[in-house]
Amino acid sequence: MTLMTPPPLDQQQPPPPQEDDEMIVPHSDLPNGPQPMEEAQAETNSAVDAPAVDDPLSARFTWTIDRLTMLNTKKLYSDVFLVGGYKWRILIFPKGNNVDHLSMYLDVADSGNLPYGWSRYAQFSLSVVNQSHSKYSIRKETQHQFNARESDWGFTSFMPVGELYDPTRGYIVNDVCIVEADVAVRRVIDYWSHDSKKETGSVGLKNQGATCYMNSLLQTLYHIPYFRKAVYHMPTTENDNPSGSIPLALQSLFYKLQYNDTSVATKELTKSFGWDAYDSFMQHDVQELNRVLSEKLEDKMKGTVVEGTIQQLFEGHQMNYIECINVDYKSTRKESFYDLQLDVKGCRDVYASFDKYVEVERLEGDNKYHAEQYGLQDAKKGVLFIDFPPVLQLQLKRFEYDFMRDTMVKINDRYEFPLQLDLDRENGKYLSPDADRSVRNLYTLHSVLVHSGGVHGGHYYAYIRPTLSDQWFKFDDERVTKEDMKRALEEQYGGEEELPQTNPGFNNAPFKFTKYSNAYMLVYIREVDKEKIICNVDEKDIAEHLRIRLKKEQEEKEQKRKEKAEAHLYTIIKVARNKDLFEQIGKNIYFDLVDHDKVHSFRIQKQKPFNLFKEDVAKEFGIPVQFQRFWLWAKRQNHTYRPNRPLTPLEEAQSVGQLREVSSKSNNAELKLFLEAELGPDLLPLSPPEKTKEEILLFFKFYDPLKEDLRYVGRLFVKGSGKPVELLTKLHEMAGLSPDEKIELFEEIKFEPNIMCEHIDEKATFRVSQLEDGDIICFQKSPQSGSSQQFRYPDVPSFLDYVRNRQVVRFRSLDKPKEDEFCLELSKFHTYDNVVERVAQHLGLDDPTKVRLTSHNCYSQQPKPQPIKYRGVEHLSDMLVHYNQTTDILYYEVLDIPLPELQGLKTLKVALHHATKDEVVVHTIRLPKQSTVGDVIDDLKTKVELSHPNAELRLLEVFYHKIYKIFPPNEKIENINDQYWTLRAEEIPEEEKNFGPHDRLIHVYHFMKDTAQNQVQNFGEPFFLVIREDETLAEVKVRIQKKLQVPDEEYSKWNFAFLSMGRPEYLQDDDIVASRFQRRDVYGAWEQYLGLEHTDHAPKRSHTTNQNRHTFEKPVKIYN
Repeated sequence: MTLMTPPPLDQQQPPPPQEDDEMIVPHSDLPNGPQPMEEAQAETNSAVDAPAVDDPLSARFTWTIDRLTMLNTKKLYSDVFLVGGYKWRILIFPKGNNVDHLSMYLDVADSGNLPYGWSRYAQFSLSVVNQSHSKYSIRKETQHQFNARESDWGFTSFMPVGELYDPTRGYIVNDVCIVEADVAVRRVIDYWSHDSKKETGSVGLKNQGATCYMNSLLQTLYHIPYFRKAVYHMPTTENDNPSGSIPLALQSLFYKLQYNDTSVATKELTKSFGWDAYDSFMQHDVQELNRVLSEKLEDKMKGTVVEGTIQQLFEGHQMNYIECINVDYKSTRKESFYDLQLDVKGCRDVYASFDKYVEVERLEGDNKYHAEQYGLQDAKKGVLFIDFPPVLQLQLKRFEYDFMRDTMVKINDRYEFPLQLDLDRENGKYLSPDADRSVRNLYTLHSVLVHSGGVHGGHYYAYIRPTLSDQWFKFDDERVTKEDMKRALEEQYGGEEELPQTNPGFNNAPFKFTKYSNAYMLVYIREVDKEKIICNVDEKDIAEHLRIRLKKEQEEKEQKRKEKAEAHLYTIIKVARNKDLFEQIGKNIYFDLVDHDKVHSFRIQKQKPFNLFKEDVAKEFGIPVQFQRFWLWAKRQNHTYRPNRPLTPLEEAQSVGQLREVSSKSNNAELKLFLEAELGPDLLPLSPPEKTKEEILLFFKFYDPLKEDLRYVGRLFVKGSGKPVELLTKLHEMAGLSPDEKIELFEEIKFEPNIMCEHIDEKATFRVSQLEDGDIICFQKSPQSGSSQQFRYPDVPSFLDYVRNRQVVRFRSLDKPKEDEFCLELSKFHTYDNVVERVAQHLGLDDPTKVRLTSHNCYSQQPKPQPIKYRGVEHLSDMLVHYNQTTDILYYEVLDIPLPELQGLKTLKVALHHATKDEVVVHTIRLPKQSTVGDVIDDLKTKVELSHPNAELRLLEVFYHKIYKIFPPNEKIENINDQYWTLRAEEIPEEEKNFGPHDRLIHVYHFMKDTAQNQVQNFGEPFFLVIREDETLAEVKVRIQKKLQVPDEEYSKWNFAFLSMGRPEYLQDDDIVASRFQRRDVYGAWEQYLGLEHTDHAPKRSHTTNQNRHTFEKPVKIYN
């Protein structure tokens, strides 16, 4: 079957996530959680190419959907079909799952009814049949481990909706669409009950989100004992913090892998890298991480006893040479490498890749080598190895750039690798003349790192044999399993797998599946170095401070586990005292009375009588049992939390467990109490006063508007019939005020969702003011009438309102988005104008409208793509919210013109290519949005010096060294995007103005040919050229050389070709160039061009160049 798309997983993706994040998830993980959708069952006819009773392990299901164009539904399910003992169905979104493509998934039909922890693994393909020409049917394959969280999997962008519904394409005929699913089910071992340590003696690593690539590499490095020993011997101290020290974090991780019984977390290590949570959800390239980590460790090992370990283990050397054939001249250059990148495409095995690596390239004809003293010479160019390292790391180039499709693709071709690799074969064909032939380069396979999936995501795991015995182990994140050699080697070769039909009578076509799980990196250990590298590593290799620290961590972890297991037998009692209120109010808290997480807590057995618990309190606080009175806290309807009533003698006679149930009906293991203890003048405990029903326990806070300070000053019992005026003397004394100061009183009622703090009439009784046990009275000096003194927050309500809504914002320059530059304390209710005024004031700017702000993306930890518009939000709180998360970061930039003015303008960056000078100058053009391209050109003319007064300019769109568009002068600039494309301005040559009726304007681009990949790569500046009807290539070449001013010697090395869709046809000097170009306008005129081929004389390979990078990824960085 013809595949009409790139490899399937290239487009396997979820619905578009928030902002720019892309993750592979099932269809239902929509940006704001699952959304209810209208469902319908179409009138469909379905057939499974095997009877359900036989329940095959593989089968084809055909779904005929009638009246597809008439359906008015968001999503549609097929009938249920059985494969491998499981119920399946196809799920489609006929109009797309938030994209303009048909979305199609394989779904576990009964996922809602399956037991906890279920999972099943399936390889499957989904197809839309072309009913006119079957070879144009669209088929995509993938594989997935289905589970409760990911019960459907497939392709959000299966095929463009426009193609599906186009009646001329053949995918819908007579309003009928045919969909097929080929499903093959494989049994998997029970993930949940597997004990890795017990079964294999090893433990796994926890996945932080997308860190399986790192886990597979760390397990490989850990199982090279010499490397592990070197890490243990890196100097660290007990004062180091693992989160800030890569050596200590790696030592800690390796120690836990060696001695833990359960899987190990990697967060400490990634924190030591300087990574945040977002980095842990970005999948990177194993090879890049390996190189960056090796370089970082190499640097950290300098000046220590283990200096040079990385080089000793992994560094080899190669010689790049160019040798002239007819004269005695040879140029060589020695290079080091830590890993080797081997081609997979076009190579059947590792040996074929090494043959290709050292393949001799002939430099002859137009591609001769310029040798010193001898001029242009025929030569041979290549690479040979001076020495190989004890540990040989081979990176297999499974990913490469497809120039035809302008995307990265994964190479899933079959590629074999041997258990023993002999690099001395055929009389040392890979070795340079300088190589030490006494070293036997025979290697044994140690590890196979596997990538399962496609170019836009997937999963990494490793097969390792730690002692080089016949027993292999699979390290798949948290799970480690024993595996046989066939699984570790042959099944990771890649290629296609043909699954046998269990019911041959129903469908004779075999199911062929591309194997998306295949080897990506190989680690070999040299036989002669085996004893040294597979050495013994025990506790004596581990620094004593590290052993003590990690054993203590382990004991604490064990204690926590024990406490958790016994938690049902205990109650946590949190006891707040007057001392806590004095310490916390005005510092850590302002509302209510105490933060219960910061008071003393007791872990008490539930059966223990409360009266015995009081003895524990007496020992801890030095307050005898007879002087203790405990109050229960209560959560009020207005969400405040206050002491409610004292415990009764009957309650104190109960057990702790019974009392907790009295205090809280919720399933909370905590009991919160307030200890009322009176102290006499000599600070010795007193018996608590008698509490009658008439008496109320009130708490008092004092506010000083001058200092903007609120503090706790004590508690008092008052009679309900009493009045605040009777307390004034006492309150003066508590606050340290002079007796004649007038004071005002307020009741702090609530603070959620808004502040409620009301004035108290000091002449009304407490009962009339509706005050009760646990209420809070805040008081302050009365503002003096006629006083000139101004306060920011003159009274208690305004101060509490400020505290409730204040927000410290960390401001970062948009140019340095990782660094906090300054902090400002603002209010959540500050308006847009308030915020920019404060920023301008801090920066010393006279005009706040020149400040532009950008909000923070909480998921990517980056600035949002679009800045905040002038007065585009009401309050600061709106600037700090990103979906359901709140941040405290804002980015700022200082503009050269006011933002309101800028928003009315369109800003374009235009690169002007001067006609006579060899220079390119980028100009920033700002014009009203309704302006045209003609206006841009007119504005540009005022800023530049043209070759002559009557010169005309044009504007081009250039992308990846090709010209895609000449903008017409009347086109509006509002929709022109200069973020991705380059806008280029240039003078229109005279020859184009004198265009003859038979002349043609052609595209001319520079290119190089990658002989290994047989692909073309454009570079440099593209341009237009007018060619005459009967002009030969020789004549055209003269004009191009004059235009580009290229010296004869260099120009003589260039080749000329006509290229269409990336395929070169080389031209001879007497060829008529115009005859190659079509005489009609075609879509994609930029794909037909005259190509100027440059020969690449740079060395083909270097360990410092990562040819295997995914071009769309963020690079791996270790910051510390």
